Amino acid sequence: MAEKLSCLVAEKDDGIRLDKWFKQYYPALTQGEVQKLIRKKFIRLDGKKAEASSRLSKGQEISLPSFINDKMEAPKKDKSVYKMSTKDIEEIRACVIYKDKDVIIINKPYNLAVQGGSGITKHVDGMLEALRFDEPEVPKLVHRLDRHTSGVLVLARNTKAAAKLAEAFKEHTTQKIYWAIVLGEVKEQSGVINAPLSKMGGAGAEKMTIDDEDGKNAITEFRVVDNLGKKLTWLELKPLTGRTHQLRVHCLCIGNPILGDGKYGAREEFLGDNVKSRKLHLHARKIIIPHPTKNKMIEVEADLPAHIKETFDFCGFHEK
Repeated sequence: MAEKLSCLVAEKDDGIRLDKWFKQYYPALTQGEVQKLIRKKFIRLDGKKAEASSRLSKGQEISLPSFINDKMEAPKKDKSVYKMSTKDIEEIRACVIYKDKDVIIINKPYNLAVQGGSGITKHVDGMLEALRFDEPEVPKLVHRLDRHTSGVLVLARNTKAAAKLAEAFKEHTTQKIYWAIVLGEVKEQSGVINAPLSKMGGAGAEKMTIDDEDGKNAITEFRVVDNLGKKLTWLELKPLTGRTHQLRVHCLCIGNPILGDGKYGAREEFLGDNVKSRKLHLHARKIIIPHPTKNKMIEVEADLPAHIKETFDFCGFHEK
């Protein structure tokens, strides 16, 4: 039986996910290693079974085996917190498109990461203090968007709301609608893409691929909204599952990669004289989600970023 260590969840970590807690305090331990230790019951919460997605509560006891100290670094103090300037604070607050006592929704800009990583210092997770406003708790992330995907990002303003919103995403009681500009003419006016996904091995570990044998279930509904001849198509996309890079790989799967997506097949720098942006043309346009404490649905739309709006204008696409 491995010797156990234990520590109590601090107030500032109230409501964060267990895997994020390990990433913050013990960065030498990989996500896969954390999940393996949880699966083998070396890591427990208040003596009970834990999950990587478990949300922590102030005063909760985290038990872990002492042998991982040989690999893990000592706990670190908030070095990952981004040092915000007055301009940063103003800009992130200007992104707010919905706010009540329990929920904040922002229109995440293109190229702003949701969380930190290799070479990433500025990210939403490090700017949450600026979105506290008049509430006692710092907002909490409940889902993610790719760095280069703009649009609707939901934050919980307290621990109770975080649990309810996370459950809504897990149980697929939310409806997410994305807009994308893709290359070429889409053959069908509407349909369903059912193509399981898995991570590629080796150097492409951060890239996803279709994997009919071992991939995780991934389903996307699509509808053609408009097109520019056979050059570009405006698609409405509804992911029914939430896999990494799902929409990007599924668009490639039907032969129509998203404009500006060099990772998944769209390496053209420009099309025509005015479409010159290499930026990804994928936008989380709308979300419909159950309110965490009230018997109602929240329905919010996010305006297009400048580079997609410019392409819309060039193509003659009209938002309304």
